Amino acid sequence: TTAAGTLRARRASARGAIAVWLMVLFALVVAMIAVGGLTRLTDSGLSITEWRPLTGAVPPLDAAAWEAEFEKYRAIPQYELVNEGMTLAEFKVIYWWEWGHRQLGRVIGLVWALGFAWFLIRRAIPPGWTGRLLGLGVLGGLQGAIGWWMVASGLTGTMTSVASYRLAIHLGLAFAILGLIAWYVFALRRSEADLLQARRRRVPALMRWGTVLATVAFAQILLGALVAGIDAGRSFIDWPLMEGQIVPPEPLAIEPVWRNFFENAGLVQFNHRLLGYILLVLAVVAWIASRRATSKGLRFAFDSVVGMVLIQSALGVFTVWNAAPWHIAIAHQLGAVLLFVLILRARFLALYPPEERIARA
Repeated sequence: TTAAGTLRARRASARGAIAVWLMVLFALVVAMIAVGGLTRLTDSGLSITEWRPLTGAVPPLDAAAWEAEFEKYRAIPQYELVNEGMTLAEFKVIYWWEWGHRQLGRVIGLVWALGFAWFLIRRAIPPGWTGRLLGLGVLGGLQGAIGWWMVASGLTGTMTSVASYRLAIHLGLAFAILGLIAWYVFALRRSEADLLQARRRRVPALMRWGTVLATVAFAQILLGALVAGIDAGRSFIDWPLMEGQIVPPEPLAIEPVWRNFFENAGLVQFNHRLLGYILLVLAVVAWIASRRATSKGLRFAFDSVVGMVLIQSALGVFTVWNAAPWHIAIAHQLGAVLLFVLILRARFLALYPPEERIARA
């Protein structure tokens, strides 16, 4: 009995430590998203033409190794069609961007593996959490495989960049992992007893609004990846119109028609704008609905969501007006991270409203 009680106490006290570990992973994934965005904006993603999960951690160490890597890059379409004549010094710049991106992925995997092993060996993982934490590692490994699948799309034929739909899948999975980590942190920072009591106070209407906003925001993130994948953000730089029109010219010019939704810069950007307007309207309606909530913390959560939607919308407009320079584009991407997490937090608080404390005079 004493041993069982000690184990329960250890697992309860470890919730905070596991939450800290997950917050470190969260910060690393956010950094990974930012570095990935910069890798895309600098056209560096195809500079490393092989996938070597272990040995690839070691960069070229001498002139012969650098020349061998450069020779591999000179054999792909991006060099032949876009960067012909690039010097070795210029190649090193894009190589280091992609190498850093992949190295950060290895660091994330190592931090996850060491943390998971530490808590597992010490039998400190709370009941029901082993599968969830293991799942994060599985998703991380899948993300690495999808990253190579994405890069491989740009190494043959006439492709000079990765396929935009593969980029969207890669970014979408990154946000899914990020969302799971955030949700787990929200839960682990409160005791199991507190969550059980709070669930009785849940607000189903605001939970549904949280689900709707999270779904639309996730779809908007995928559309943003399609915009980035074909540089559609630099194709139409006026707002609110597009070349003086509501609908861009020739939105269905590519055959077959379905390809326009992935490859037509005008239509892809138009869809991204349109869903942004829809998300803004939905956020305002959800905010109005949240005014009836009795929990001040829950109302503030939806205040934060609608405020961030407005900021993110403004960042989107500035990105378009300035033809998507890297610093504004990355700010817009990180704004999407913050907005997505704020929406998840609002939904979490609708499911587990914080206890209101009434101060007495």
